[in-house]
Amino acid sequence: MTLQAIKYERGSLEILNQLLLPKETHYEPIHSVQDGWQAIKTMKVRGAPAIAIVGSLSLAIELLPQSFHTIDDLTSFVNKTMEYLTTARPTAVNIAEASLSLRQFMKDMGPDTNVEQAKLKLIEKIEAMLDKDLADNKSIGNYGAQDIVSKLKGKEKLQILTHCNTGSLATAGYGTALGVIRRLHELNKLGHVFCTETRPYNQGSRLTAYEMVYEKIPATLIADSMVSLAMKMKGIDSVVVGADRVVANGDTANKIGTYQLAVAAKYHNIPFYVAASLTSIDMTKKTGDEIIIEERPAQELTTIQGVSVAAPGIGCWNPAFDVTPAQLISGGIITEFGVFRPEELKNKLTNVTALLN
Repeated sequence: MTLQAIKYERGSLEILNQLLLPKETHYEPIHSVQDGWQAIKTMKVRGAPAIAIVGSLSLAIELLPQSFHTIDDLTSFVNKTMEYLTTARPTAVNIAEASLSLRQFMKDMGPDTNVEQAKLKLIEKIEAMLDKDLADNKSIGNYGAQDIVSKLKGKEKLQILTHCNTGSLATAGYGTALGVIRRLHELNKLGHVFCTETRPYNQGSRLTAYEMVYEKIPATLIADSMVSLAMKMKGIDSVVVGADRVVANGDTANKIGTYQLAVAAKYHNIPFYVAASLTSIDMTKKTGDEIIIEERPAQELTTIQGVSVAAPGIGCWNPAFDVTPAQLISGGIITEFGVFRPEELKNKLTNVTALLN
């Protein structure tokens, strides 16, 4: 059984406080949009898919007991709330995409629609995000695993390197990059996982390692500075990471440290994959230069769980993400619709979107 980061039933939302892992497993109630915003901003919940889902569900929680006089009142409330939630963490595109989707949903409501019925329909749309994300993740896992196996036919068991946390704790369940790893494990094709600690916030050592131990998947934790040596000495067959935003040319924003993994993988001739659902793909931006990179507080770099590890007074630069150029994504971008080369992503997904609509 995989971990559950989000517990929801109509009128009740709880999130697994990931700041306390792995020492403590504590589910924290979310009673309002403000609670949702704070949980996202402080990284009690993190991972691009989970951010969008928790933000949207916090809106559903706040909507349920409220009454609105008109459709315009309800629409105004939804628009302002989603704009606010999007400010919690700007780099991940999923919450912005959820905002656009929900605002368009309200815009499509006819002026004569019963306002209470409209509210309930909106809540149902938000609730559907949980099941859809889980289904998308399982498709990503299957497509990615099959592609990796097909490209490494001579290998009975594969050694996979991953970065940050992209599993059940970052999504509605199963995961994106960790979903690929889970599927390889289910197919009995996984030899070993190497996960980076992912400084400065240690999502790898606190969260990915926790998921691997919890599910008894063979894994070894390494420091971020060990990846090149691991590629040289540990027989790494493939690198699989997640994404907070993929733009039209295939450039990808992900947790800080991803870029250097891609550079090292290219040198060692190791396939480098990005696993991302359609909700993480932003066709409004042409290249990674247009992505806003969130910068985090200095104390995340200078302290670990409140204990100082740096000289007092030292200056800090703490970007939360970096951008991996498309040409370094040699394995491909794994989506719920298949695995695509970065240069074909825009055309392929435009065709997919047209079919869906």
